Amino acid sequence: MTIFLKAQWENIIMANYEIDPEILLPYLPKGVELDLYKGKAYVSLVGFMFKKTKLFNVLIPWFGTFEEINLRFYVVRKEGNKLKRGVVFINETIPYTIVAWMANKLYKEHYTVVPTKHEISKEKNNQKVKFEWLLNKKWNSIYVEAGTETKVMKNQTLEKFIYEHYYGYTKIDEYSSEEYRLQHPSWMVNEVLDYRIDCDFGAMYGESFSVLNHSKPEAVFIAEGSSVGIEWKRNRLNFDNERS
Repeated sequence: MTIFLKAQWENIIMANYEIDPEILLPYLPKGVELDLYKGKAYVSLVGFMFKKTKLFNVLIPWFGTFEEINLRFYVVRKEGNKLKRGVVFINETIPYTIVAWMANKLYKEHYTVVPTKHEISKEKNNQKVKFEWLLNKKWNSIYVEAGTETKVMKNQTLEKFIYEHYYGYTKIDEYSSEEYRLQHPSWMVNEVLDYRIDCDFGAMYGESFSVLNHSKPEAVFIAEGSSVGIEWKRNRLNFDNERS
């Protein structure tokens, strides 16, 4: 399978909020349903480093390393006896216009462009990771202090549920969606010791998400990351027969 995009994803922070499923329904692509954990729907505010970015195995000069901030939720598609667990992005934020334009043009994604920056420091037993993005002349941020010892995610945990969705789904319109697959190993994680989140969810993602301004995340995780590949092929799901 041809890999469209390949990159190193590092220091992947996930701040995970329980949310009313009704808020997510307008963003739900046709052909999938919400993937719940113990009956609850979640959105994740995500921050991570995008490094050594390649398109069709060609390194992108000057624009290959950057921060990404996104808000995503979790879905599942039932295909016969197979369950395809995936994510839907409300918005993905990066600092480079050309990269965002390519993603939006080629794949109808929801990238926006704002200034971003990061601070990452590591000592023997401790690491501090902070991602920031400028919105309405104010720096928003997501910060984690964590241990450096790595561990495997335990089965049947929220942590494993959040990280281990290997498909992406994009809403094209009310009657069609696109499905694509991500390739990466199961990530090693670190113990989160402290965190701080300063995000205007309403301004960033729309008024319906402003409820998160006054919510505390149920859990915050950080994974070390790995090389990630996104396949070129996209499976178009059409439901034209349901048009009235």
